[in-house]
Amino acid sequence: MLPHKFPHPYPLPRVVLLLFLLVPAAIGAVPGYLTGKWRWAQPPEVKALDRLRQLRKTGVAIAGWKTLSQEPALIGNHEWLQQEIERLQPEGSPGSRPQKAIVLLLTQNDRADQPQVEWTDINGWQQWQTDSDRWAKFAAGQTAAEVEARFFRGWTNQQTYAVLQWYAVPNGGHPAPSRWFWADRWAQLSDRRVPWVAVSVLIPVEPLGDIEKSRQLAESLGQSVQAAVIAGIL
Repeated sequence: MLPHKFPHPYPLPRVVLLLFLLVPAAIGAVPGYLTGKWRWAQPPEVKALDRLRQLRKTGVAIAGWKTLSQEPALIGNHEWLQQEIERLQPEGSPGSRPQKAIVLLLTQNDRADQPQVEWTDINGWQQWQTDSDRWAKFAAGQTAAEVEARFFRGWTNQQTYAVLQWYAVPNGGHPAPSRWFWADRWAQLSDRRVPWVAVSVLIPVEPLGDIEKSRQLAESLGQSVQAAVIAGIL
């Protein structure tokens, strides 16, 4: 009788990935274990914290757009900055209805702050329905860091939006909190931190309109917002 072979409880690639993620955690924990001080129990300071707090008050200057108004917005348990903007029209262009948008910013306010439920908070605040969920990608900043943003349609009885959402960090951005978490853990091994800003961009479109028609505008605006945010915290 052939010996029974037990199946692998997890596919091998997942095991390798898990080990890859756990090794830095173990390495970072060793010095703390030997000294009795856990590195992640008291993470290093965020050097950009003062600039992050200032950004929440002043907003950002977005290339190609002018700010019409900005005010604090209580969303969930956090105070966001709501910035209404309007696209600048080239001189001599024929008159047309100016394109407007809303930029919502939530900056890290403490070294212990972590991105968590920001998108859920916005859904509850807007009380909208969402669909057409997909990805938008663009590069921004002097290093042309890549941002992957969530791109979807959100609508109420009064308004439909094409929406971009991501966590902006110095080397790019992504809407998943886990991306920031592991990047920050790696940084802490060198006594550094990864500052973050939650960004939600709302572009009004026609009622239940196809957001693909707004993709080029959304990615261009997202690129400008990312560049402005990173310039404000570096």
